Amino acid sequence: MSSQNKSSRKTILDIKKMKELGEKITVLTAYDYAISSILDECGIDMILVGDSLGMVVLGYDTTLPVTMEDMLHHTKSVSRGAPNSLIIADMPFLSYQVSPELALTNAGRFLQEAGAQAVKMEGGKEYAEAVHKITSAGIPVMAHVGLTPQSIHQIGGFKVQGKKEDAALRIIEDARIMEDAGAFSIVLELVPEKLASEITKSLSIPTIGIGAGIHCDGQVLVVNDMLGLFDKFTPKHVKKYANLNQEIKKAVKNYISDVKISSFPDAEHSFK
Repeated sequence: MSSQNKSSRKTILDIKKMKELGEKITVLTAYDYAISSILDECGIDMILVGDSLGMVVLGYDTTLPVTMEDMLHHTKSVSRGAPNSLIIADMPFLSYQVSPELALTNAGRFLQEAGAQAVKMEGGKEYAEAVHKITSAGIPVMAHVGLTPQSIHQIGGFKVQGKKEDAALRIIEDARIMEDAGAFSIVLELVPEKLASEITKSLSIPTIGIGAGIHCDGQVLVVNDMLGLFDKFTPKHVKKYANLNQEIKKAVKNYISDVKISSFPDAEHSFK
């Protein structure tokens, strides 16, 4: 094979090696070509096409209305913009809960149709059979325990999970079962820092934290949150690295003003 055909895209083996070497793993969400291109150029390790697009892109109150077609559409866009990052597609609500067979079919669509290299699935031991079936077919799976937004009505809202001992033990058990089922990494969302540290030390696969403290092997944030595009509220676990909401508003207001007073387009932006 010609070396020119060799891809520079990160693989799950690269990600696992980073844990072994103690190198932190960086993950951000993206939902379109433009943002994924920027993240990829900056050297992000993994891009998650999150079903969070339901809330930050499509305007729903939860992730539950997001469909397979929504996710496939956005994953295709992201994959075209990011040739170097490992792209993970979120399995939306009811795309894998119904049966392991349906889970495998839908997971395969993300690789075959949308250009993803892996899928992410929320939940613990109840989905071990589905994870095993998918990974046995050669499709990498990122697991996700702790706060699982697709179960938001069952767990009673967006709140920290695993504070009590019995709840913490369930999360530890779920994480170990997901590793045994074949997951290559696992997201720990909104769990106490000490619990996340314990899980991270006990697993051979990387942990990716979101609201889970500093001891995870990597971190993930919703890109709209960390860029300050959404200004209604900022979750405790989010650090804003920019305030694009205000920058965009300033630009739009300047544009409106320029058009109203006929200072745009000027000679520089017109043709003779």
